[in-house]
Amino acid sequence: MTREEKSQVIEELTAELANNSNIYLADISGLNAGTTSNLRRAAYKANVQMAVVKNTLLEKAMEASDRDFGDLASVLKGNTSVMYSETGNAPAKLIKTFRKKSEKPLLKGAFIEEAVYIGDDQLDMLVDIKSKEELIGEIVGLLQSPAKNVISALKSGGGTIAGLIKTLSERSE
Repeated sequence: MTREEKSQVIEELTAELANNSNIYLADISGLNAGTTSNLRRAAYKANVQMAVVKNTLLEKAMEASDRDFGDLASVLKGNTSVMYSETGNAPAKLIKTFRKKSEKPLLKGAFIEEAVYIGDDQLDMLVDIKSKEELIGEIVGLLQSPAKNVISALKSGGGTIAGLIKTLSERSE
């Protein structure tokens, strides 16, 4: 690979790092061609982009990026594949479900919405992370709940009062 090609790849990686707020680094070494193909298909279905990169080029792209990746560059050893996703937990779910059939991929690290997670032991926690849309939905649901309770109490109370008045008016006749 010539210097010009390397600089082109670094520019592309830097652009990808800037455009995605959820980045996972995984180790898929040791997977045969069929299993790797299945992983790529599953990633495509889960709306996760996946690419195998050279560690040195990815490290240079991280340095060139405006973001602070913290200690994430320290996990760039051995084979590394990068996963980009719109939702923060999609790659973690993909890795976890795929590991039911195979020992790999192993999570090396993740960069999710400005937070850095390092190590495969973080996988279960990353699966439980809620997306922005899920959090907004929960907040809206919580905000609607008290209003619904007040409205239903007023409706049921109004019906009771009206019923009492009607009964009392019928008795006096």
